Amino acid sequence: MKPLEPSLQCPLPDLTATLRLAGAIAPCMRPGFLIYLSGELGAGKTSFTRALLGTLGHEGKVKSPTFALMEPYNLEKFELLHFDFYRLSEPEAWRDAGFEESFDGTIAVVIEWPEMAGDTLPVPDLWLHFDWMQADAGPERLVRLAAGTDRGRACLSALPDAVSCSAAHSPGSGCAAR
Repeated sequence: MKPLEPSLQCPLPDLTATLRLAGAIAPCMRPGFLIYLSGELGAGKTSFTRALLGTLGHEGKVKSPTFALMEPYNLEKFELLHFDFYRLSEPEAWRDAGFEESFDGTIAVVIEWPEMAGDTLPVPDLWLHFDWMQADAGPERLVRLAAGTDRGRACLSALPDAVSCSAAHSPGSGCAAR
């Protein structure tokens, strides 16, 4: 899959910042909305998903779908499926598991490790790449956000006012795992 060039980057120094980012993205979520989450192990992909689901009204536990591959969440207004493709043995494995029907536009989808599916996935509305950066107080998370669709671009346009994001200017920092 061709990396998307990020247009925004947001520091995430703590859980509160992650909650603010999830809260700013939550109004964009609706059936058919597709988010990809990339980054190293422990960079914050599942934490972001927990924050997003909590903002969307989910009150129960949010498990990492690393071993199950998918966890469903029946929210008040729509269903959201949380996938983790880290353990896919080959790019087509998600289709072989019957997950392709999840992309019919009736369900919101969040996928961790989309790069494991190669070029087999559709273009996401948003692609968030979680990284670590060195800050004065020590390592700090940074998320780079890219939009692949018009509705993703509309979502990104509202973010700088809601959270501490700035334009991303780092060449070669596409939102695909390296």
